[in-house]
Amino acid sequence: MKQLLAGCFALIAVVTAALGASGRQPPPPGSFEGAPDQFTQFTTAELTRGFLALAFGSDLRIGARPLGIRRFDHAVRARIVGGGTIDRSNEMAHVIEEYARKVPNLELSIVPPAAPADIELRLIDENDFQSALQAAFGTKVARAFVSRTDPQCMTSVKSTADGNIVHSVSFIIVDKGDDVFLDCAYHELLHALGLSNHDQHNPWTTLNQKRMVGYLTVYDRYLLTLLYDSRIKPGMTMPQARAVLPRAIADLRIATPHSRK
Repeated sequence: MKQLLAGCFALIAVVTAALGASGRQPPPPGSFEGAPDQFTQFTTAELTRGFLALAFGSDLRIGARPLGIRRFDHAVRARIVGGGTIDRSNEMAHVIEEYARKVPNLELSIVPPAAPADIELRLIDENDFQSALQAAFGTKVARAFVSRTDPQCMTSVKSTADGNIVHSVSFIIVDKGDDVFLDCAYHELLHALGLSNHDQHNPWTTLNQKRMVGYLTVYDRYLLTLLYDSRIKPGMTMPQARAVLPRAIADLRIATPHSRK
């Protein structure tokens, strides 16, 4: 789920300086105009904190509260359901292909419209957003969720009791400009793959609802790489994950010994 809030960039800059991370770089090619810089170097503690905050919990919960890690335990097939007044199917495909290329353990691929899929990415106009949620989840659930969170885009993740994701559905707005589309596309795909929560105090992730990012940050790529490392199992509790993460981070060589300014 994505909310777009303005006027936060100065605050984020201050918090970033206070928290550490380094290796500041401009946004990658293809980002929308005004996209924020990204940081590329993080300590083990910074990666661990972000992973535990984002891989556990969720804004939209239907049924029992998930108690552990949720992720796919097999190759992931994604289907784009085109719609809306602007055709962004090719752009959505590029986003999926980037995730597949940069996080190989996902084994992520795009399937044709009629093929079975693990993730559905439904492209819709903003005016159709609430009705699409009502059709998917029922009027009562949809209205309660919208009134509580005022979302811009949204993802629902259905999983088994032991943490295996069965199916994810994302609703992505196509008619509010490149910045909204790209921000929603990158944000919601993280949710669909198992990083289901948000962290409004983390200045490096797309899953901070006070930020508009619109690309796959190095930080989020590292968290997704950890989530799909073989040592991180569906259903793992937070203490179990905390015990495994330092070795996984070290073996993957994704942390710096100290954050350097």
